[in-house]
Amino acid sequence: MAEIIRNCFKRYEKKFLISRAQYEAMLEGMKGHMEPDAHPRYTICNLYYDTDNWQLIRESIEKPVYKEKLRVRSYGPARDTDKLFIEIKKKYDGVVYKRRIVLPAGEAAAYLQGEPLKAPNQISREIDWMRSRLDLKPKVFIAYDREAWAGAKGVEDPELRITFDTGLRWREDRLDLREADDGAPLLPAGSVLMEIKIPDAAPLWLARLLSDNGIRMSSFSKYGTYYKTVVLARERAAAYKQKAVTALPRESGAGIPPAATRKETKRNVHHYA
Repeated sequence: MAEIIRNCFKRYEKKFLISRAQYEAMLEGMKGHMEPDAHPRYTICNLYYDTDNWQLIRESIEKPVYKEKLRVRSYGPARDTDKLFIEIKKKYDGVVYKRRIVLPAGEAAAYLQGEPLKAPNQISREIDWMRSRLDLKPKVFIAYDREAWAGAKGVEDPELRITFDTGLRWREDRLDLREADDGAPLLPAGSVLMEIKIPDAAPLWLARLLSDNGIRMSSFSKYGTYYKTVVLARERAAAYKQKAVTALPRESGAGIPPAATRKETKRNVHHYA
């Protein structure tokens, strides 16, 4: 049977940054309620698009009621014939809406470089409008390794999904999903990002499992974490360096007098006070 690919989603997504011990406790507590997903383990590769001045992520980390982003996703490094998912992801009042188109990697690369689609649709027109409105460009590659669980058949809502992401990594060169999935670490070793995806409220057993293990919801964002720990840190370092350079004493006659002249000025101030 051919795999059915959904192109529109509406759901709640809750994120939790947990330890290895909490991860093990989750696996134990999920027994009887969750089962391995049809694709239980895989690598996700993403390209995040933004403006030259990082408008989308800067607005996102301010936690507005509405936010949006554009990303391109593959499952592992893609070959030209493999599927790429070009997605608009929106969040309004806590609910996530995702709309995407699916293209072979080679065709997707040409489309993202400006070549029109042979068969455009409503979603591709939304993507085109967003890209042209904001002049979006690929900014960073982020990948991670995912373990996926789904609600056990006949027991839980099949739309309930719990995923565990490890090995989060990033790079700013080779912004092409047909390249390898290497990158610099985004989180300390041993960190696990858990996501719970639900169409409505979480079941009682899951709420108790989280509470019993001291697991609290986080506003963690992979792209946001990259922006804050890499981009902002780099900008602050550059600003600090520039400030340090401009604060260095200059030669006499260039704006800052030598020590002897400063002492003379001080005496004159006291004399005429």
